[in-house]
Amino acid sequence: MAVEVLLPKLGLTMETGLIEEWLVPPGTPVKPGDLLLRLATDKVDVEVEAEGAGLFHPAVQSGVELPPGALIGWLLEAGEEVPSGAAALEAPPPPHIPAEAQTPVVGEPGALTRTGRLFASPNARRVARERGVGIAELNGTGPGGRIITADVLDAAAAAPGGPGAAPKVVSPLVRRDAAAAGVDLSAVVATGPGGKVLRSDVLAAAAKQAPPAAAAAKLASAAPAPAAQVIPLTGMRGVIASRMHASLREMAQLTLGTEAVMDAAVALRAQLKEQWQQAGIPVPTITDLIVRAAALALRDHPRLNASVHDNAIHVHPEINVGLAVALDDGLMVPVVKRADQLPLSAIAAESRRLAQGARTGRVALTDLEGGTFTVSTLGSYGIDFFTPVITPGQVAILGVGRLRDSVRWEETVPVRTQVLTLSITFDHRAVDGAGAAVFLAEVRELLEGPSA
Repeated sequence: MAVEVLLPKLGLTMETGLIEEWLVPPGTPVKPGDLLLRLATDKVDVEVEAEGAGLFHPAVQSGVELPPGALIGWLLEAGEEVPSGAAALEAPPPPHIPAEAQTPVVGEPGALTRTGRLFASPNARRVARERGVGIAELNGTGPGGRIITADVLDAAAAAPGGPGAAPKVVSPLVRRDAAAAGVDLSAVVATGPGGKVLRSDVLAAAAKQAPPAAAAAKLASAAPAPAAQVIPLTGMRGVIASRMHASLREMAQLTLGTEAVMDAAVALRAQLKEQWQQAGIPVPTITDLIVRAAALALRDHPRLNASVHDNAIHVHPEINVGLAVALDDGLMVPVVKRADQLPLSAIAAESRRLAQGARTGRVALTDLEGGTFTVSTLGSYGIDFFTPVITPGQVAILGVGRLRDSVRWEETVPVRTQVLTLSITFDHRAVDGAGAAVFLAEVRELLEGPSA
C-alpha cells in the first residue's frame, strides 16, 4: 500500500519549505533513517530522513516551495504503481529577478546574476572551507541559483592539480587589482588561509615587475571609490528581523540583572573534568550548569515556562530549554527537551550535539521544536551584560555574560573570586517583576551551590 511522504513542519513558525535537492533517485529502496532530501526554510537548511520503508518516488521536482504537510512523494511496495490521478512532476518556473535589482557576479562570461546575500547550503559552505574553494565566485546550479555541495565539488575537481587540490581563492576585488597592475594571478604566491590570494600578494607580485612605490601607486590609482554595501533583509536575516520586531511590539518586555559568584561552579567543573574525561563523558561547560539551574528553577516558577495567547497564560507541561547558537547568517535555537529531568552529564552531551548540529546544518527537525524557555550567552564575545529579546511564543529568556575576575570582602580582607552577570527578560503580561526577581535569585543560588 502506497504511503504518502509529507513535507515536515520545522518549528511552529515555519510557513513554507523549499525542496533544495533530492538525495535519492526515484525507485530507490529506503528504510527509516535514510536521507531523502535537503529542505531549506527561511530559518535553517536540514537533511530530512525517511520515516518508513519502501521504494521512494518523489511527487514534485526539486526547487518547489510548499507549505508544511504538502504531499512530496510516496513509499511504495515492490511492483506497486504510483497512485492514479497523481500529478506529474513539473519543473518549477525560474525565480523572477527584477532587472534593476540584478548584479552580475564577477567570474566567467555568462555568469549567473545574483542579488542580495550569497545563497549557499550550510553543507556547501562547510565543504568549500574544507577544500579551500572560494564560494563567492561559484555559480549555483541549485534552485534559484543556490550554491549546492555539487557545485563546490565540481569547482575543487576543476582546480589546477586535479581533484582534491586546493585552488587559489581570488576575490573579485583582488582579481580587479591584479588586472589593473598587470599581474598574472597564476604566478602569484597565495599567503591567505585556504589558498586565498590577498591584496598584499598581488602587491608583492607587482613589485617584482616595477619599483614597489610605483606598483603601490598603480594599485591605489586603479581603486575606485568604495560603494555602500546593501544587505537585503531576506532569508534567515529577514525572518530574525521580523520575529524580533514582532516580539518587542507584541510583548511588555522588562529586563532584570544580578551577579552570581561562580567559584563553586568552576571548582565543580574542574573536579568533573578530571573524573569524566577518563570515563569518556562530555565535560560540562558553564553554560550546561546554567541550563540545568534554569530548568530546576522553572519547576518552582511555572509562569516563566509559558506562552500568552487567546487572552490567557498557557503554562507548558514540560520544561524544554532552547540554546541560542550564533551562525554566520543568523541565529538558531535548538532545544534540550525535558531539561529539568536530565542529569548534568546528559545535558552536557545533548548541548554539545545540538550546537554541533546547528553549526554544520545537520540539526534534526525535532531538535528545533518545542522550546518553552531560552538561554542566550554572549560571554565568549567578552560581554558582561545585555538585554536579550524573548523568543516569540515564550515569555522569558535568560542572558548570560562572561566569567570574569572580581573581589569579595571577608571582613577587611579582599578575596579574589569569579563572577558572571545573569539577565532575565520577561513578558510583564505573564509575570510581575517580583516573580521574575525571585526566579533569578533561585538560579543564582543553584549556581553558587551546584551539584552534578
